[in-house]
Amino acid sequence: MVLALAHDGLPLAPHDALLAWTFEPGTVLPLAAAILLYMKGQRRMDARSGRRVGSSSRRYFFAGSAVLALALVSPLHAMGSALFTAHMVQHELLMLVAAPLLVLGRPVAPWLFALPGGARRAVGRVGRVGSIRAAWRMLSHPLVAFLLHAAAIVTWHLPALYGATLRSNALHGAQHASFFLTALIFWWSLIGHARLARRGVAIVALFGTALYTGGIGALLTLSTTPWYLPYGESALAWGLTPLEDQQLGGMVMWMPGGVAYLVAAIAVAHAWLRGPRIRQPLPVAG
Repeated sequence: MVLALAHDGLPLAPHDALLAWTFEPGTVLPLAAAILLYMKGQRRMDARSGRRVGSSSRRYFFAGSAVLALALVSPLHAMGSALFTAHMVQHELLMLVAAPLLVLGRPVAPWLFALPGGARRAVGRVGRVGSIRAAWRMLSHPLVAFLLHAAAIVTWHLPALYGATLRSNALHGAQHASFFLTALIFWWSLIGHARLARRGVAIVALFGTALYTGGIGALLTLSTTPWYLPYGESALAWGLTPLEDQQLGGMVMWMPGGVAYLVAAIAVAHAWLRGPRIRQPLPVAG
């Protein structure tokens, strides 16, 4: 059920914004399934250990899920068809808020525990295959993850390709998927494990991400001509010229986005200086 169309037909008008909730099955069903599996897996882990496991991780996971819903289901999603600024806020929520919160939520173990024993062991065997482990180690290396995420962000902000996403639901979905998935890999490479040898690379990756995303945001903000023509008439309905809308969206990418990466770099450096922390072992899947 879709109460308001985001990228089909006419762009969203201001008077329709409050009712513009978008319930696309391809978004709502996977999100609901992920939450339900997580809750089921956590209950099994609690029962096995005899105590509540990972309270802080639960808070991170549910906070990340809420931000993901805010970005993809709330009126913000539909507003992205009318305002470049709203689209930028949506992207920042996906990449800078939802993705790191979900990584900190460590959902893989609960999802595995939600599966029947046979299926859980089968997934475990697949995960132990040498080629798969090697591929994941390569993808999750901070430098590789940095390059993948940078490629997604820079490529989709090219004017011709970005404009095409406003005319095609398929391209728009691919854009969001690439932003979110590469952001998950990127944040996992930085905060998903405790390998101290990678902390230095992680700090450089965060500073590098702040640099190029801030650079794109600065170019958008300081430009004297609109880059994304499809927002022309729709921005006027919201009281902004196309250039003002672009400049405001650029500031969202430049200022809050850049600061977030710098704060993360400082946090990683702080954790690096503190040294390794002892982790409590999780119950073993049977």
